[in-house]
Amino acid sequence: MQIILKKDVQNLGEAGDIVNVKDGYARNFLLPQGSAEVATKGALENREKNIARIKAKQEKLNAEAEEKAQKITASGILELSAKAGESGKLFGTITTKKLAEEILAKTGVEVDRKSISLNSPVNKIGEYKMLIKLTSKVKCELALNVTASEVVKESVEEEVTEEAAE
Repeated sequence: MQIILKKDVQNLGEAGDIVNVKDGYARNFLLPQGSAEVATKGALENREKNIARIKAKQEKLNAEAEEKAQKITASGILELSAKAGESGKLFGTITTKKLAEEILAKTGVEVDRKSISLNSPVNKIGEYKMLIKLTSKVKCELALNVTASEVVKESVEEEVTEEAAE
């Protein structure tokens, strides 16, 4: 099925692009979300009329995202502290939602949690790098340093060693 994208869709295209997708993907996902419309003759003519407006809007969004990216990268390293065990493993994982909240608190830039990608889960003390995709063309990297706010003694291992000694 041939469709016209109304919004940027990851791994598919940008707003205004004409793409071919499977019928089910278009009917069940793209069309109900308002991300696309069927490429009829009238829609194609309308697209040609509105292409300049769509491109100008996209460039404005990219310019705003570029400013946000500069603020984020200028902030330096994001410092977080969490409760951890003696081995350095955190109690729980630091989620992308928590990271988005911390970025907002530190830089004043609101970032969608879905736009943050990590190479590995943040479940140990250490340094991490995260990639933030603000738009399809604007991306920035931010370093994350996780430290222990409180070190909790891991008593399970001690009980096992005491039992083995007896």
